[in-house]
Amino acid sequence: MRLAIFLLLILILGSITLIADEYERERNRMVRTQIRARGINDRATLDAMRAVPRHLYVPAVQRRYAYQDRPLPIGYGQTISQPYIVAYMTEIIRPRPDNSILEIGTGSGYQAAVLAEIVAQVYTIEIVRPLGEQARSKLEAQYDNVHVKVADGYHGWEEHAPFDAIVVTAAAEYIPPPLVEQLKEGGRMIIPVGSPFQMQQLMLVEKSEDGRVSTRSLMPVRFVPFERDN
Repeated sequence: MRLAIFLLLILILGSITLIADEYERERNRMVRTQIRARGINDRATLDAMRAVPRHLYVPAVQRRYAYQDRPLPIGYGQTISQPYIVAYMTEIIRPRPDNSILEIGTGSGYQAAVLAEIVAQVYTIEIVRPLGEQARSKLEAQYDNVHVKVADGYHGWEEHAPFDAIVVTAAAEYIPPPLVEQLKEGGRMIIPVGSPFQMQQLMLVEKSEDGRVSTRSLMPVRFVPFERDN
């Protein structure tokens, strides 16, 4: 009986290892064919995309699609962005090891995890409470440099400002002034701007060393709406 149980455990552990190895192969293929091949060259971004297991940040029923280049539903009308967009938004803010970054729209926590692989501190805000609490449990168990708050992201996280960069993962009809205010001089913010459920523009907001703010449209995108507390 003991031998049978021992052999069963070996089979189970072997299966788990094979599954983990397959996910790792899919993740490496994702980075090679969907991200690097499309022009993402920042080494830290590529390493982070290889390191973070995207399949753990999507619902179990979606895991077979985890490394395809498309957004996936995560519940509550929200989605996890396609891997290329996550990589693009990460690279464009030029993250550095000593940076403090604010994310608006935690969702499942995937973008925050990618950032946490690169920078010193990640502060992330989610307005949908169940998603925020799930992400907090997952992220804070894995990273000691990620801090999750359930709140209206429009107001940012003033007590930890200014931020070297801000990443917004929901489409706002305009750029929230509090976020611009909390962006450090010399900092960058990436944010989709436009009407809900229509094509939006991914905008780069830059604040110069003397505090001047400029914006530039990068590409058309489609994100879920930026939700607010009523």
